[in-house]
Amino acid sequence: MSVVRRGSVKEVYEGEHEDELVFLFTDRISVFDKPIPSEVPHKGETLCRTAVHWFEQAERMGISTHFIEQPSPNTMRVRRVNVISDYSQLNPSTRNYLIPLEFISRYYVAGSLYDRLKSGKVSPEDVGFSSGHRVEYGEPLPEPFCEVSTKLERVDRLLSTQEALRISGLTPDELEHIWEMIHRIDEHINRSVARRGLVHVDGKKEFAFDENRELMLVDVFGTADEDRFWDGAAYDEGRFVEKSKELVRQYYRSIGYVDALYEARRKGEPEPPIPPMPEELITRASQTYIELFEQITGERFS
Repeated sequence: MSVVRRGSVKEVYEGEHEDELVFLFTDRISVFDKPIPSEVPHKGETLCRTAVHWFEQAERMGISTHFIEQPSPNTMRVRRVNVISDYSQLNPSTRNYLIPLEFISRYYVAGSLYDRLKSGKVSPEDVGFSSGHRVEYGEPLPEPFCEVSTKLERVDRLLSTQEALRISGLTPDELEHIWEMIHRIDEHINRSVARRGLVHVDGKKEFAFDENRELMLVDVFGTADEDRFWDGAAYDEGRFVEKSKELVRQYYRSIGYVDALYEARRKGEPEPPIPPMPEELITRASQTYIELFEQITGERFS
């Protein structure tokens, strides 16, 4: 198969037909837009199989997706769309293209949202709390907090609604329709994983238009890389046990790497190389990917 694109964790190949692609999910891992020089055993297979699980669920809900079939444990056949990085080429009549946005929905105070709330970059009122509310890590948000970021730029950046519309070729009605689809999907995810002892904290999704400019869900979602999950029993006890890639992110925060990385980006200086993961963290991460796959799907990993 001819290579179309080699990403930091996923490789894309030409399919048997010109309107198809094959995704190969590797065991590579990336955080903060930095590929880590380590591999996590079984990561690729668990991500692929989890993604297939959710695509099949979405199709049953009547939501169109690019998923066709899973030829092997770590590969996926999908419909092909154009990837257009020149925003000026996108408008409300463009068809068959990847919408160059990531759609983020948050349900709990965690991760970068917590950091922005503590620093004052986001106010409690912005996320639905009353004025003067003292935000605590891990508390549920009064309402989903939805954000949009870039997809095709080297480093993701958050966008206003106006800029998201400007660079994506979306109409306001289409953007609203996307959020409605996301809310439907996430309501299903939230209920489904709660029955299996998980808390769905937040997640991101991507969309494309087909040849008729009909929306379809693309890439992958609901996995340990795209979404954040907590162990439900631990959460009920006031503890936050990560069941996603977040445990890896937290390691790089703890050693000071993330502060150094963001400072370099702020100053426009060369970014510091990211160190490999210690063996103990690799083992924990591999176990987490496997356990999350089993909890979400109800299947045994073998």
